[in-house]
Amino acid sequence: MQTFHPGRLSMAIGPLLVAILCPAIARAVKVHTVALGAVRKVPYMPPDATPDTKDDDATSLHVRPLIVDDKQREWTVGPIHEVTDRTFVVQRALHLNDGLPGEAVHWTWQPGPWLMVDRTTGHVTALHLPDFDPQVSQVVWFRDYAAYCGIATTVKGGLVAVVAELGARKAVVQQKLSAWPQPDAPHPACAVSKWQRTPMRATIQQTGGQPMTFDVVGVSSLVEEGEAGDQ
Repeated sequence: MQTFHPGRLSMAIGPLLVAILCPAIARAVKVHTVALGAVRKVPYMPPDATPDTKDDDATSLHVRPLIVDDKQREWTVGPIHEVTDRTFVVQRALHLNDGLPGEAVHWTWQPGPWLMVDRTTGHVTALHLPDFDPQVSQVVWFRDYAAYCGIATTVKGGLVAVVAELGARKAVVQQKLSAWPQPDAPHPACAVSKWQRTPMRATIQQTGGQPMTFDVVGVSSLVEEGEAGDQ
């Protein structure tokens, strides 16, 4: 007859439990650091600039590095928008080679697409906002919605009013404003969009046109990936 001693059993199980639980505990306490670095002024040629444009502020961008866990991930431009207590969005800045074939490399800076950053997981996700065009679209955020003018990629094309929601596959609003491109089109193509909280409405106005107001009905569709313990 074999006798089990509780003391010996606990001594045997203790190390086993530690071996099983330690990796999970280590994952649970892993902390990611997300920050924006110092502002840097870089040259930029906006769509409405001419060779005679000499305004330094009009021909430059103020970019900042996006740093995740002490490593630079992207360059960004403009302010961030806090979507939730763990997620924010910010516009990416692109450093592009503008040299034609056969020419020397010519680096230039341009505003790019938007990014969604999760402070908990450290994930940086490129956003594909419907009909977004960095040379035309001035995105104004409210909660997890974005309102702006864009350029339709359909056969008929055109300048369109757009309201998009993070996590949704289709635009909440997509209304054609006019044909595009236009000769001597003003820049910016649209005024800065305006939001109203209750009832939720977005007002989008083409430069020189009449304002158009859209009711926005729905619940948040933002998808946040994982929790701290999943990393």
